[in-house]
Amino acid sequence: MSLEPAIEPAAPAAVGGERRDSRRARRLAVSLGAFLVTVALTFLGLLAITFFIGRVVPIDPVLAVVGDRAPQAVYERVREEMGIDRPLIVQFASYVGDVVQGDLGNSVSTQRPVVEDLARVFPATLEMATIGIIIGVLLGVPMGVWAASRQGSLLDQAIRVVGLLGYSVPAFWLGLVGLAVFYARLQWVSGPGRIDVYYDGLVPPVTGLMLVDSLLAGDTQVFMNAVQHLILPASILGFFSLAYIARMTRSFMLDQLNQEYVTTARVKGVSERAVIWRHAFRPILVPLITVIGLSYAGLLEGSVMIETVFSWPGIGNYLTNALLNADMNAVLGATLVIGAVFIGINKLSDVLYRVLDPRAR
Repeated sequence: MSLEPAIEPAAPAAVGGERRDSRRARRLAVSLGAFLVTVALTFLGLLAITFFIGRVVPIDPVLAVVGDRAPQAVYERVREEMGIDRPLIVQFASYVGDVVQGDLGNSVSTQRPVVEDLARVFPATLEMATIGIIIGVLLGVPMGVWAASRQGSLLDQAIRVVGLLGYSVPAFWLGLVGLAVFYARLQWVSGPGRIDVYYDGLVPPVTGLMLVDSLLAGDTQVFMNAVQHLILPASILGFFSLAYIARMTRSFMLDQLNQEYVTTARVKGVSERAVIWRHAFRPILVPLITVIGLSYAGLLEGSVMIETVFSWPGIGNYLTNALLNADMNAVLGATLVIGAVFIGINKLSDVLYRVLDPRAR
């Protein structure tokens, strides 16, 4: 009699499970690869757009360095050192190589690497835009839902007027009025700047976010002073975000409230609150994520006027000064960062789609 143990065939269920896991892993790998390729191509297109726009604008970066009274020999030497005398395609290839290595060149205005300047100014814009989008979401979404659920009422008309004002009022005008009323007249908030000069330098920069850094340092006085400076510009940005989010939420909700399943739920005796928030609101979460993401990216990119009015040391103010000084390295670097933010937020929205909507997986 043989003493060798009998080899039992693998169970069909186990084999099927391994095949499913293998197919799932392949689908995940293909999806991840497609995602990375899409991001790389989009970023390459962004690089191409920013580079060629920077080359066709009527600004001579060489004159920004040497001045308009420099001798021709000096002009030609600097032009050669900057590589502008080479063909455009060669300049673009060199530009892409430098960006991949994290080199955006040096700023003519600050005489520092553009990467260091952007790392210094971007947290200020990020902080203000984040508070602004939080205000916009917390107020805009309920306002849009209420307006849709009471279509044609006085509340609906008032919310639509607020949305219209958010689209039509110039940002710089609203900022100046806010400073004149809430700072100069009522003295409810602090004035321009990110923080009072007295508190400048008391908190060591860790994240670049003044609210976070002051809390990490345990300095409540600096924190409260930063809040007083931040609340007015962030509220103005939040107002513009609120107008867009409320309008889109109202539109989405009106479409859902006219669906048959909502009528069926009401016929069955479901409470109006449950019909609105449980049945009609859930399906709009996916498109609403896109609206919020685009609004957030718009605040990061469109805060130029607000930062100028409030002397806010963010990327918008940095970009404005770079344009005025013909500092093309700084202009291209800031534009590239803003475009990268748009790409990142759009891709994050795609990921959230798959999390919230199983049909998109």
